[in-house]
Amino acid sequence: MSVLVRGGSGRLCAAARRVIPCLWSGKCLSSGREPAENQVTPMLRHLVYKIKATGPITVAEYMKEVLTNPAKGYYVHRDMLGEKGDFITSPEISQIFGELLGIWFISEWMATGKNAAFQLVELGPGKGTLAGDILRVFSQLGSVLKNCDISIHMVEVSEKLSEIQALTLTEEKIPLERNAGSSVYMKGVTKSGIPISWYRDLHDVPKGYSFYLAHEFFDVLPVHKFQKTPQGWREVFIDIDPQVSDKLRFVLAPCVTPAEVFIQRDEIRDHVEVCPEAGVIIQELSQRIALTGGAALIADYGHDGTKTDTFRGFCGHKLHDVLTAPGTADLTADVDFSYLRRMAEGQVASLGPIKQQTFLKNMGIDVRLKRLHGRSHPMNTCQSKPSVSPVAGFGELAWR
Repeated sequence: MSVLVRGGSGRLCAAARRVIPCLWSGKCLSSGREPAENQVTPMLRHLVYKIKATGPITVAEYMKEVLTNPAKGYYVHRDMLGEKGDFITSPEISQIFGELLGIWFISEWMATGKNAAFQLVELGPGKGTLAGDILRVFSQLGSVLKNCDISIHMVEVSEKLSEIQALTLTEEKIPLERNAGSSVYMKGVTKSGIPISWYRDLHDVPKGYSFYLAHEFFDVLPVHKFQKTPQGWREVFIDIDPQVSDKLRFVLAPCVTPAEVFIQRDEIRDHVEVCPEAGVIIQELSQRIALTGGAALIADYGHDGTKTDTFRGFCGHKLHDVLTAPGTADLTADVDFSYLRRMAEGQVASLGPIKQQTFLKNMGIDVRLKRLHGRSHPMNTCQSKPSVSPVAGFGELAWR
């Protein structure tokens, strides 16, 4: 868990892309788990044609094609969440996670002066379950938010998932407005009467006082992988196996590649993963928060600049070779929170990362669990001081 909050102003960083030609005589690397056989998927055929035409591709380009290709991408046309999918996220297991996040957002809103309006912006909203749990808390604490103009903004590239989100969150009696060619491709009203809109890109979300939520979003952004060699850092690419025409393999670039600029000069690890796209998004969030106020909460699998090779696949809730049957499995890499923190420097203050378990305990999950199971602590409704509350330190919503 990591938080970005408003801080001092600063300028955004920019990285210029440069092309360095080099002759391919790549060194072979193992993908980690050798499959018994390789299923020839439409995505695999697409990648083979692409590599034959233009040469080996970066791991980042591979992830982007496999996950978000408009025609064949894993995320674009399928529902991969839940028991029948390939993985399950926290909101699908328990409502408590979303409820505590809802309390957290209200707490931050109150702590920063109770702005007359705020936007809740979720990046990669899954099935909409998390947003639904948060909105339920907003409804339950409607007396606190009654003078605040709230709007919901979902950043989602998957047509399939956006339809599921709309089914989960919106009022059936009010038809959705759809415009595939617009930056706001869908609009509606939630079951609690709050306006909700869908976008494909964060840049299209209106600027304004906002709380941003990214839950298991950054871990699927494309990463560049690098291996330290006697000749210096060399990027890991993906090529066609010369011995099997419909099989992919990892190779090392024979010379420096542009993405090497993202590696820290004092890096001590022998293998690193860098995600420039995550840096761009963090800089965008930081700029928005510094300009108009608010906060961003990021919850993801990650580390603080210590891990090396975390690139992996999941299919049917099991680990899956990342180069086998591309397009049929989720691809992910742990988030480097130390990199995100560097990208936010000079714009906003950043807190964390801390373990999700610690965050939830600080937010009072133990008390909430007892209440859900009918063992709530007795409350004296006449006292003037706060009694046991499901949110640590949340004095303004004290029972009285």
